[in-house]
Amino acid sequence: MGIRFYKPTSPGRRGASVSDFAEITDRKKKPEKNLLQRLKRHGGRNHHGKITARHRGGGHKRMYRIIDFKRRIDGVPMLVTHIEYDPNRSARIALCEFTCPKEGKLTKCYILAPNGLKAGMTVMSGPGAEPTLGNCLPLRFIPAGTDIHNIEMQPGRGGQLVRSAGNSAVLNAAEKDWAQITLPSGEVRRLPGECRATIGQVGNSDHQNIVLGKAGRKRWLGRRPHVRGTAMNPIAHPMGGGEGRSAGGRHPCSPTGKLAKGGNTRKRRKPSSKAIIRRRKSRRNGYKKV
Repeated sequence: MGIRFYKPTSPGRRGASVSDFAEITDRKKKPEKNLLQRLKRHGGRNHHGKITARHRGGGHKRMYRIIDFKRRIDGVPMLVTHIEYDPNRSARIALCEFTCPKEGKLTKCYILAPNGLKAGMTVMSGPGAEPTLGNCLPLRFIPAGTDIHNIEMQPGRGGQLVRSAGNSAVLNAAEKDWAQITLPSGEVRRLPGECRATIGQVGNSDHQNIVLGKAGRKRWLGRRPHVRGTAMNPIAHPMGGGEGRSAGGRHPCSPTGKLAKGGNTRKRRKPSSKAIIRRRKSRRNGYKKV
């Protein structure tokens, strides 16, 4: 796991870097066909055809890998056969095979590959599993101070928190009914003790250090160009217009006039806000008030 730098043969290559894919077991192996699904493109548009997420569109074709975020097959050891690349996420994925307890035949699944997981290792799920790398068990069975990822917010719903490359949360304390964790953002949150989490840090931690180097690589990822509001006409953006270059004439905002810096974006009456013990750290005023 590292970064490989290009030789400066062109302006786009100069300064650009790419992952060395050293952790990939077999780069010529194709993904498991039974665990692939067609990924439909929407271009940032909703069911009415209106653009609700700007700067989306294009990009390379890709198939979605079905990941087992729930890890609900308890007490069955799963053998890790391959560590593979996933174009849909920053983390690597691990192909595991096990004997299905219901059908009695060999079954395969994909899981998120934590840092240090290699082919040939065994992982397990359930309350009886040991709190070791790659194992998934309820929070109340995990020792305090353990690094965890792929954390459920509701029992049985599947992991929703801490799934991107290089991230990990810390379990502060756990009891029978409730557990307290510190997320990578600094937010301290309370979760039900039956929620499951996977031991370890998500792999491919060098992903954040990759430099794209040219605009084309961003287009390959399905990201279209961003245009500054001050460069637009007044009809297209609240900060547009003016003679020559201007500072916008107001606080930075979106095309719809929503403040872009310093404003709260979370719903005031969101039910899960009751579970937040300490808000994430703000750049301006330290920790935010709940």
